[in-house]
This record gives sequence, C-alpha cells and structure tokens, in this order.
Amino acid sequence: MGDASATAGNLGAGGPAAGELAPEDTVLRELDEDGVLLLTLNRPGRRNTWAYDMELRYAALLEEAATDPAVRVIVLTGAGEAFCAGMDMELLRRATTDPDFVRPVRPPATIPRTVPKPIIAAVDGACAGVGFVQALLADLRFTTARSKWTTAFTRRGLIAEDTASWLLPRVVGAGHAADLLMSGRVVRGDEAVRIGLAGRLVEPDELLPAALDWARDVARNCSPWAVAQVKQQLAADDAASLEQSRLRANTALDLARSMPDYPEGVASFRERRPPRFAGLPADHPRIDVEPPPAPRVRV
Repeated sequence: MGDASATAGNLGAGGPAAGELAPEDTVLRELDEDGVLLLTLNRPGRRNTWAYDMELRYAALLEEAATDPAVRVIVLTGAGEAFCAGMDMELLRRATTDPDFVRPVRPPATIPRTVPKPIIAAVDGACAGVGFVQALLADLRFTTARSKWTTAFTRRGLIAEDTASWLLPRVVGAGHAADLLMSGRVVRGDEAVRIGLAGRLVEPDELLPAALDWARDVARNCSPWAVAQVKQQLAADDAASLEQSRLRANTALDLARSMPDYPEGVASFRERRPPRFAGLPADHPRIDVEPPPAPRVRV
C-alpha cells in the first residue's frame, strides 16, 4: 500500500500515529440488513490520513468481509470532509528524519481486488497518495465536484506506488494515467468523472446515499455468486485475448447454468418478486489477480 500523501513522502511504522484512537476505531464497520458493509476511514481531525494501524485494520476488515456470507457489497468512505489526504505527517517526518525508523511489514496492496465482492469508494474532499490508491483499488468510485484527487508521488520524490501504474492506465487510459502519475497535479471531481477516474458526480450530501443505493440495489437483486464471477472475469480478461475471453466466458456460462441462482433469477423475474439468492459461502475462492501463464508458441 502506497507511501505518498498530498504533503509528503514515505509511510513507516507506527501504531496510532495521532495517539487519539484505538486501532479498532481507525476504520469503522457497519453492516446493514441488506448485506451492505460500510467501512469508514475514521481520523477526521487529520483528514483521515493513513497510518499503519489504520492499514492493518482496513486489511483485516476486508479479509473478514471476504469470508462472511452476510456481506454482499462493500462501501468505503471517509469521515468528515476528506476521503484520505494521504500518509500521516508524523509518520512521514519520522520516515525522512529518524535514522532509527524501521518500516513495517505491510499487507499486500492488492487485497481489495481479491475480495470476491464489489467495493465502491465514495470520495469527497482530499483523495491523495495512498488515499488515491485505495480509491483506485475499489471496483468503482463516486465523487463530488469539490473533491481533490492527486497521486502526489513525483512531487515527493517517489515513484508510482502500490499498483497505481498498473491500475490507473486501465481505468483512465494511458495518456491520462501518464499525466496524473508524472505531474502529480490535483484533479477536481468533475474532471475525475470526465476522464473516467470516477463513475458518478453527486452533491456532497448525496454522495454516501448514492453509493449505498447502488450497493443495496446490487445486494438485493444480484446473485452474489454471479457478481463474484464477473469480478474474476474482469481481473482475468484484462490480460487475455478476445478469443480467450470468449472461451472462458463459455466455460463460466456452463457453470452458471448449473447453479441454483440461475433458475431462481429467472423465476423471480417471471413472478415479479425479489430474488432469493444465497450469500457467498465462507470458502468461496478469492479473486485471482495473477495473470495466467502465457501460452507456449511452437517454432
């Protein structure tokens, strides 16, 4: 997970960097009756800047959600007037001035992409550095006109961190990705939507309701098994040829037709009633983010 912020450089070790919150309070968890899990980055007094305890808490909550059949969709947001303004300044100061500072072992940045459930980021205010990466790791993003997106990496003497150079071109295209990663300039919410970085622009007081509405619609009406398969398709097909994608889809479609969600989906549509889809079992496979090996070419 990334090391840059809107104001400075590298993440290092540290428990509660601000000292004001217990680790379990750095990310709040709320699960509703529809199976929508709301995760809130909770350091509003510091614009939800990232610290090691927050990172561990967020990773643990995602791991828990991945195996919880009650969780169908995840919404990530920030408390107060920021999504995440980047790395905590005290950690950055120590990382750049303290010769005894030791960087911790950190969870893989790719955890959100391996969770077999949709993750939507509701982004308002500052979204910088590691916060930018967390939003990028979500499956889709809603934002506001007043939001400020910036990678910030090169302005702190850093490279594109934690999957940013892989994900961003796939989200906004190579040209926009080069612009944002090389310049580290600030992008407002309207531009973020225009270039495809975010999918929807809403008013600040409508942001979380809009994200929750999307999540609840999916949770109530879509097969968790089918949604997980689509997330796997998106991960695998990015490195596949058109024909490979077609063949994989045919195989997956045969499997889908053998699953109980298929007749239930058709029956609920015909009977004009809400579907009764089961949640994903705890042992459902995680999304495989490793590309398949390239086929051997005979010469």
